[in-house]
Amino acid sequence: MDNNAAAIKALELYKNNAKLCDPHPSKKGASSAFPENSAKGAHNFSACSNGKMNHKDLPPTREDFRDLNYLTEEKVYEILSLCSETEDYSPLIRVIGRVFSSAESLVQSFRKAKQHTKEELKSLQAKDEDKDEDEKETASGSSTAMEVEPEASASSGDGPSHGENNVQKLGPVEVSVDIDAVRRVYERLLSNEKIEAAFLNALVYLSPNVECDLTYHSVYAADPNYLNVFIIVMENSNLHSPEYLEIALPQFCKAMSKLPLPALAKLARLWSQYGADQIRRLVETFQQLITYTVISNEFSSDNLVNEDDGVVAATKCLKIVYYANVLGGDLDTDHNEDDDDEPIPESSELTLQELLGEERRNKKGPRVDPLETELGIRASDCRKPLITFEDFINEPLNEVLEMDKDYTFFKVETESKFSFMTCPFILNAVTKNLGLYYDNRIRMYSERRITALYSLVQGQQLNPYLRLKVRRDHIIDDALVRLEMIAMENPADLKKQLYVEFEGEQGVDEGGVSKEFFQLVVEEIFNPDIGMFTYDERTKLFWFNPSSFENEGQFTLIGIVLGLAIYNNCILDVHFPMVVYRKLMGKKGTFRDLADSHPVLYQSLKDLLEYEGNVEDDMMITFQISQTDLFGNPLMYDLKEGGDKIPVTNENRKDFVALYAEYMLNKSVEKQFKAFRRGFHMVTNESPLKYLFRPEEIELLICGSRNLDFQALEDSTEYDGGYNKDSRIIKDFWETVHSFGQEQKRLFLQFTTGTDRAPVGGLGKLKMIIAKNGPDSDRLPTSHTCFNVLLLPEYSTIEKLRERLLKAITYAKGFGML
Repeated sequence: MDNNAAAIKALELYKNNAKLCDPHPSKKGASSAFPENSAKGAHNFSACSNGKMNHKDLPPTREDFRDLNYLTEEKVYEILSLCSETEDYSPLIRVIGRVFSSAESLVQSFRKAKQHTKEELKSLQAKDEDKDEDEKETASGSSTAMEVEPEASASSGDGPSHGENNVQKLGPVEVSVDIDAVRRVYERLLSNEKIEAAFLNALVYLSPNVECDLTYHSVYAADPNYLNVFIIVMENSNLHSPEYLEIALPQFCKAMSKLPLPALAKLARLWSQYGADQIRRLVETFQQLITYTVISNEFSSDNLVNEDDGVVAATKCLKIVYYANVLGGDLDTDHNEDDDDEPIPESSELTLQELLGEERRNKKGPRVDPLETELGIRASDCRKPLITFEDFINEPLNEVLEMDKDYTFFKVETESKFSFMTCPFILNAVTKNLGLYYDNRIRMYSERRITALYSLVQGQQLNPYLRLKVRRDHIIDDALVRLEMIAMENPADLKKQLYVEFEGEQGVDEGGVSKEFFQLVVEEIFNPDIGMFTYDERTKLFWFNPSSFENEGQFTLIGIVLGLAIYNNCILDVHFPMVVYRKLMGKKGTFRDLADSHPVLYQSLKDLLEYEGNVEDDMMITFQISQTDLFGNPLMYDLKEGGDKIPVTNENRKDFVALYAEYMLNKSVEKQFKAFRRGFHMVTNESPLKYLFRPEEIELLICGSRNLDFQALEDSTEYDGGYNKDSRIIKDFWETVHSFGQEQKRLFLQFTTGTDRAPVGGLGKLKMIIAKNGPDSDRLPTSHTCFNVLLLPEYSTIEKLRERLLKAITYAKGFGML
């Protein structure tokens, strides 16, 4: 016996108060552990067992189990049956302890084999006998799927070939272990508390050895079936129980995190074939460990959660399930935007940065997760995962995470420190936005430092800021000319901190003037009268105008403005359909995106697909479509060459719908969107934006939240100058604000903060300050939008407060904003 197996035996004997029958080791433990035991030894053991076991039953039991080094479903049930007859489960406990504490034994256990004789397995074999080994395992995985069958959705639409490729790549992992059998065994055994304890104890002994094997001995490379250890253990539905969270599960997660990249990918592919409920169980197992550890410890800047091995290992394991969730969902891996934009010119500052030891990282864009590369998919490829992305966010972890330290570990990419930014799925939008803020600010300071050094070396005065001086009446022309010059001469200047000045107006830009600049630019450029964008009254959304007279520079400007807004942490009042953000992330628009951007057209095409009659005779449609330009003139476009002569039939209507959507969302606006995307990437090309955020979260970054929770704003507001939350004027103020209508509340936010949207995370993240601005007077309230400060005189009555406040917020635009 090895040391671990011996320790298990010793603990079991001590727990059961076993008696020594002779000078030899206890026969209670030796009966299954030592082959040399004789029948005489068995007789001695039975004499010491207080009559619990029938003497005539012992010899066959010992003969069957003493040399048993691996388990099958039939063997487990055989031992369980014998134990049930004698009401002594110690033989089964010993076998489980020995097999489940040994990686070698587990690898050989529960293999798919032809000699299975159980009636319940015969039916499964009969069903699968004509399939190859890979397909058999796939069938077994799907047979355990829950009521909702994600396999069907994953293999429909765009993804059938992708799913088949996954099965082929997975290879022997799918065929060597019978997952259905493992689940049935766990279901039978975990109802017995004593047997459950055996699984727990065995896992404690198993994990350190597995971790050692993977770290130092490269066991997976020698035998890919070693992955069976993790497949079998993770089928234990009690892993998230409190008993496992202290020692067993953290150690096992550490071992799993040591798996090499190909093994992690295989495990992700295997789990992707599970049902949604199985994926949710795996997620809950790792989330339970993370949450338990976080709330059981006091993490701080001196005791970082990044240094807790259990939390880090569980997060790495959760990443496997995350990609399994993506792989098993509704995938669209084909429709990718062509990345054929001309490269953004490199800044001449690069050489100087190298001299300073600050060579830029990720010059070609943000990093890509190695597991993502190994699997050949991206999170943005998934239209609908098996379970929601929100299920992977761990709020307690987000609360204790020191984001400044975590960002440092992320940027330095040190091997000794783990960054949760490498697992962005576990972070909420607020935390990720903070990481992005640090990245943007550090880049700004770096550009400022480089500029200062250039000024010393070259003797010329360079501006450390991206300074824009614009006329309020010609804001688009002035901004466009200045930004185009910067984009041509030195695009790196776009990464400097924005500093806006309105010609002829006082005001120091500490953020508030920039907010107003963005607001005015967006208002003018999205004006339907200009014709750059079309506006849908039903959806309240804008879309690129394919027949716009504006040049590409105007669309590039809008892209730059969106990028600068993210870069300078400003919120814009823009209303794009989600497909725009998906396209910015590299995915083309498809038919299903029309539901959001062109709902009427989507419904028409959907009716065409579902039409049960003869499409050709009844509808008389061809592969030629018509649109109208700005002046209402019809424009004809052939979806195929000679499209006006190709009728749409029941057989080719899917092709027609796909080509129609391709034209509406991609081809017709290709020139405009490429210019828009190029402007956006001028600012964000080196940012971790695409790495951290999904398209839905990018919309939240740019547009803010539409949900205005003023109670959260009241709870987070601070007071200064003699006011506190119990002051009469403050109570009157909040009573007044809460009584405002929705439009008045937006005006109040615009007046106080420079934008009428809530930031990422809601109004509770705004941190507004209300300061006393003298005694009662006829002065209006004023604000410092840069710092979200409202200066409020101590009005004598609530009626006067309401009148003065309404006048201030209604007539504030263009004046009094600092």
